[in-house]
Amino acid sequence: MIFNFLTYLQPTHYFALKKQDGISVFPIVEELPNEIYSQLKKDSNFKSTLAQQYDLSWQAIQKGYIGDCKTYSEFEKLPAEDEYRFIRKYFNKVWASYILIIRLFSFKNPIKEISAWYKTRNTKRSDYLDTPLPYPQWGKFESKLIAENPKVSVVIPTLNRYEYLKDVLKDFEKQDYKNFEVIVVDQSEPFQKEFYNDFKLDFHLIHQEEKALWLARNTAVKNAKGTLIALSEDDVRVQPNWIRNHIKGLDFFNAHISAGVFYPEGSSIPKERSFFSVASQFATGNAMLYKDVFKQIGLFDRQFEKQRMGDGEFGLRAYLNGIKSISTPYASCIDVKAPVGGLRQMGSWDAFRPKKWFSPRPIPSVLYLFRKYYGTKRSILGLLKTIPVSIMPYRLKRNKKLKIVGAFVSIVVFPLIMIQVFISWKKASDKLKQGALIEKL
Repeated sequence: MIFNFLTYLQPTHYFALKKQDGISVFPIVEELPNEIYSQLKKDSNFKSTLAQQYDLSWQAIQKGYIGDCKTYSEFEKLPAEDEYRFIRKYFNKVWASYILIIRLFSFKNPIKEISAWYKTRNTKRSDYLDTPLPYPQWGKFESKLIAENPKVSVVIPTLNRYEYLKDVLKDFEKQDYKNFEVIVVDQSEPFQKEFYNDFKLDFHLIHQEEKALWLARNTAVKNAKGTLIALSEDDVRVQPNWIRNHIKGLDFFNAHISAGVFYPEGSSIPKERSFFSVASQFATGNAMLYKDVFKQIGLFDRQFEKQRMGDGEFGLRAYLNGIKSISTPYASCIDVKAPVGGLRQMGSWDAFRPKKWFSPRPIPSVLYLFRKYYGTKRSILGLLKTIPVSIMPYRLKRNKKLKIVGAFVSIVVFPLIMIQVFISWKKASDKLKQGALIEKL
């Protein structure tokens, strides 16, 4: 990572890994265009010049730089004081103490660590999200790709959510871009074919008896007539310009993937997702990509069947293969979070919250993903950061104070958690032994 201490906070982040050509996502500061560099803030409080440069590179990516300048392939070791300063500058100060504790338990020099931690105690939190890099040409951009009117295949797998599916299909009836088909892979029981008669859409309806989400998406992609694949879900809401803005984003940035933004019902777009940037995640509930991407890297890995993070793995695979993916805030959608059907019917609220006490925590596919791409050490660091806060119920997951309570509760129920993690680790080992189940298109 560009700053080593990010390994503790973001051990399984896309940008923690170099691409297959050996380069990172972070631009070499001296190579940045002047109009970008001038919008970054140099921080002379860093002890080393190198840390100042790395900080500027970090700022560029976080503020939305999407360009083709040369990037770092290697990162040099920085003074511990600079590492702690960076963490305090961009993250809650609690995380600096969290890292200190881990490093002390890892037998790092306690005098050096505590000294570096203490010296940075007055570091001010950055307000970089208030000044994202603007793309003023977006508003007046006339997309040649839209003018070409390419066929789009909208993919929606569904399982026992007709009540919610109805709403998103009505949204697609209102799209201002018209050349698209809707491929619904319906796994519901009972299957209601007549349900689809009420909509004026170009349907390709597939009834799939097996309850298998990734099989459903793979089947839809294989049957798609479009050169562009739009991925959606049965419990989201989209704006009338959703398809158009995804296509425009692909064209504007000459990208292969447009990753849309989710936000919860009753809320608004998160500040950190409210501007264009290099995509650091991929979600199959809101994305558009060229069908050729599947030809290049394969379909979704069916090791994630009936489990979680299959889309995250696909996005990481694309990133590692150098496929350009951009986050498009103008193609946002409301995440309704239907309480029934879908993966919730498969036995978990999310990747880290099983419904039963003696079920694996996290879902085995999570550790399969972590261990396959990041190795054992980073996987353990990922568990250390995510498992304690997952103790609190799903409906309270956004409550920061209760996350702290969850960390303390996890100490009390530590033996049970270890059993859950052991079960998950063992099942993930079985998946790794079997290998990926990625079909070529």
